[in-house]
Amino acid sequence: MIRKIMVPVRGDGKGDNVVAHAAVLAHAHHAHVQITHCRPRPEDLMPYGVPIPDFLRKQILMHSSQVADIEESGLREELRALAAKLNLSMNDHPDGLEATVSLIEEVGRQVDVIKRHGRLSDIIAVAQPDIDRNLGTNTLKAALFHSGRPVLMCPPREAAPRTLGKAVAIAWNGSAEAARALAQSMPLLAGADRISILTNGSDAGPGTTSEDVIAYLSLHKRNADVIDIDAKKSVGNALLSTSIEIDADLLVMGAYGDSHEHETLFGGNTQTVVDRSSMPVLFSH
Repeated sequence: MIRKIMVPVRGDGKGDNVVAHAAVLAHAHHAHVQITHCRPRPEDLMPYGVPIPDFLRKQILMHSSQVADIEESGLREELRALAAKLNLSMNDHPDGLEATVSLIEEVGRQVDVIKRHGRLSDIIAVAQPDIDRNLGTNTLKAALFHSGRPVLMCPPREAAPRTLGKAVAIAWNGSAEAARALAQSMPLLAGADRISILTNGSDAGPGTTSEDVIAYLSLHKRNADVIDIDAKKSVGNALLSTSIEIDADLLVMGAYGDSHEHETLFGGNTQTVVDRSSMPVLFSH
């Protein structure tokens, strides 16, 4: 059961797309979308290591606070318009009877905001990192490594997807990361019309084969098919191309079995999917 979807935003222009993805899930599950906006502390904006007279410091702090107030007011107005467009009800006290949305303004570092609110969310939705502009990587890392919750990475789109979680592809190799991703996706799989297990034939030993996954899902009254992927060169690319070929609307996979830094430097399946995916991906670490 999905009841709370967290969307951290920080004024980089990617928030509307992520909220639109979250809204699709919210309508399907009568869930609440909690948007958290990270408001920097005025003192963190002071020049480091530069002596500043007290009167100037007070002016800078006051001006920073006023700018932040204006930004928050504008963000709330934008959210009201977006909520109306996405048919989300503005509600700070949701009852689980309809798709709702609210905004929380937090002061501090975004990684700390994601920790506080993400750990008691069912899903954290974030934008796909922009490699060219070096935006979004820290948000994705904070959500994956500090929340313990599944993270929905939303690629840029002109319009929100019509469905999300109706045709699900699950990357399976028998690893602990894959098992965790499967377990954390079960609330989504409960509403899926079609589930596909993508495998290149590797597993971690008895009890972790794709056939075992089929048996496990059948205990949850869910049917699934096994699809062998051709991964002679890159498992990540094969997962993406196969998911598109079978018309999946969501890919589920374990993230960063090795460290994020190792995969970034030397390449890896997760990093390939993060960099190249054109479809929503639910990651679990």
